[in-house]
Amino acid sequence: MKFLAEEIEEYSVRHTDQESELLKSLNRETYARILSPRMLSGHLQGRLLSMMSRMIRPERVLEIGTYTGYSALCLCEGLTENGKLITIDVNEELETFTRSYFDQSPYKHQIDYRIGNASDIIPTLDGFFDIVFIDADKLNYANYYHLCLDKVREGGFLIADNVLWSGKVITAESGKTDKDTRSMVDFNKMIQDDPRVSNILLPVRDGLMIVQKL
Repeated sequence: MKFLAEEIEEYSVRHTDQESELLKSLNRETYARILSPRMLSGHLQGRLLSMMSRMIRPERVLEIGTYTGYSALCLCEGLTENGKLITIDVNEELETFTRSYFDQSPYKHQIDYRIGNASDIIPTLDGFFDIVFIDADKLNYANYYHLCLDKVREGGFLIADNVLWSGKVITAESGKTDKDTRSMVDFNKMIQDDPRVSNILLPVRDGLMIVQKL
């Protein structure tokens, strides 16, 4: 996932706001104790998500794929006073760890953390969302997009993580690829061809697709 020269990435981090102490601790503990720690959004991407949330000032945020809660806490930083973030994850084994960090945060009472299958839960959610963040199983990205787009308010945003998939989306053009990579290639093309949205793919970390509903 190293698309930038290491020196450039380090320089970028040095000239970016610091993480909170809680996020630093969550970052460290995830790498020390949890399987597949690179799934964590991390410092640079986390500050980007935080700034976007603070620019939008959402009342309602939906996150698909909680992992250890880092991105959820970043997105909460822009919530309105009575705002709410719903975050869904299928992995119940991480629940105790993740809840412990939510409970330490100032957003404890604004986070609705649900364990279950997102494809089952999303249709039960009422109302509109200002931001939807997708960072879950890649084979279901298109499904999540279709389930969520009607729930995004006009002018609202949908953000999808890992859309560069460690650069494999480029080599996939040769036709030799795995199912996850093909799903990301097809997802990116679907977004690009969707007249209902405006989009930009940012090569930050493993790629963020920023989509605004027209």
